[in-house]
Amino acid sequence: MTSSPSDPWGGSAPRPDDPWSVPPATPPGGYSPTTPPGGNPPVQAAPDPGPVIVQIAEISVTSTTVLTPTGNLPLAGSHWQVNDYWFSQQRIPRWAIIVAIAGFCVLTVFSLLFLLVKETVMQGTVQVTVTNGSLQYVARIPVTDQATVTSINQQVNYVRTLAAL
Repeated sequence: MTSSPSDPWGGSAPRPDDPWSVPPATPPGGYSPTTPPGGNPPVQAAPDPGPVIVQIAEISVTSTTVLTPTGNLPLAGSHWQVNDYWFSQQRIPRWAIIVAIAGFCVLTVFSLLFLLVKETVMQGTVQVTVTNGSLQYVARIPVTDQATVTSINQQVNYVRTLAAL
């Protein structure tokens, strides 16, 4: 048995009966550089949608396309909806708890009055829904103040004007 310079083990090509033999690698989709003339052409990548104009949470908007983690939607004809799900909550601030505990050693009864101090905390989410035909994506954005809610509404209104063009 003679070996060729390309195969030191004595064979020139992988044998189908040899379990350790590895066939030549082909790219995904089964296309190889030597696709026969009658074969299917390679699949081409989708065109670049362009630069991102607006970013709303994980939703990116270009001049023609809405990019979401689950897929792309055309911007033209898309419908946008914003729902606010946030609320205010009253609680005892941390500084009042610390002062009440530290002051308990000095003024026992009066230090407990610090526990009556309350602060209002805003929290919740804003839900942005984009729909085009049967395709839909919902983004939930955590918010802690009214300025963030207003900013999200302004961004969605801007995208609505882009979608109407």
